[in-house]
Amino acid sequence: MYVQIDLDGPAGTLRVHGQGLPTVELVRAPGAGPDTHTPIGTRKAALLALSVDGEPAVIRPARGRLLRRSYRVDVRTDGVRYRLVPCGYTESRLTRDGRRIGILTCSGDARVIDEWDGEPTPRDLAVGTALAAAFGTGAAPWWETLGDIVGEMIP
Repeated sequence: MYVQIDLDGPAGTLRVHGQGLPTVELVRAPGAGPDTHTPIGTRKAALLALSVDGEPAVIRPARGRLLRRSYRVDVRTDGVRYRLVPCGYTESRLTRDGRRIGILTCSGDARVIDEWDGEPTPRDLAVGTALAAAFGTGAAPWWETLGDIVGEMIP
């Protein structure tokens, strides 16, 4: 299935669509200056609006700090819970209602590489692709991040 990803990070807009897929749109609030670490420009839920197939959805990105889990992004749409959470340096695990359905990789360039545990539904594919493109995937382990912080503090 062909997936089209239209990401404009500076403007804070993302649109994922394709034949047979629900359209997923994520928009950063107008006037909200983008951060430099997140492709969509923010991890603040209050500054983001998500819709799936034209219906509003709830999105809750975590703050993105020391632990890989702190980079998770939760979405609730049409009674389904999705979570994208880093599971390696470059990849993140996508779950639906707590069950792993795939591994996604995106370095923030709006190109998503996906590996599914089975046949994803069109909604799985569209939502997972949108989350990976909007927030990137992967994270360093906490001990490596902590080492980098300590290294920065030593002259």
